[in-house]
Amino acid sequence: MATAGGERLELPCGETISLTSLDLGMRELDCDCGDAHAVVMDMHPPTRFFPEFLVDTLEGAVETTSEEMPDFGTPHLMGMVMEEFPEQVAVADASEEGDVGFAMVWITDFDARRLHEVIVELVIELMEHAVSHAESDRAMTEFEEQMLEFDVSEFVEQYRDERDLDPEPYV
Repeated sequence: MATAGGERLELPCGETISLTSLDLGMRELDCDCGDAHAVVMDMHPPTRFFPEFLVDTLEGAVETTSEEMPDFGTPHLMGMVMEEFPEQVAVADASEEGDVGFAMVWITDFDARRLHEVIVELVIELMEHAVSHAESDRAMTEFEEQMLEFDVSEFVEQYRDERDLDPEPYV
């Protein structure tokens, strides 16, 4: 995991950027390395990745252990990504940086679309784990059958079209 050094952040690709160069509406960064990297800030709502009804369900069902962030949200989603891909996520605590409008920022080696797919895949794994604890073979079978029909890429494509996640209007 890369961390902030002063007001600069070392990205997973090895490039560094100034935290003040990040715009609050950024969803993706075109890097000097030639790749695009997803940008997620703590104030970005989880509805960036999921419909509101699912966010509400996750908030109600997932118990967090954090006193600072008791409600399930974007920091928890990014924590899941960091746990699975620690070398592919740079994170900075900018809570002491008065020139930026965010407290936390995560920049991934993935582009924004691939990060979206990764988050959906990780939440499906979380849901599968929860269903497995329901002690109901029927519930697990139904969930597995539904997941056989679920296409992550198609979901992400449709949701991104619906949400219009093009970063241009925010830049």
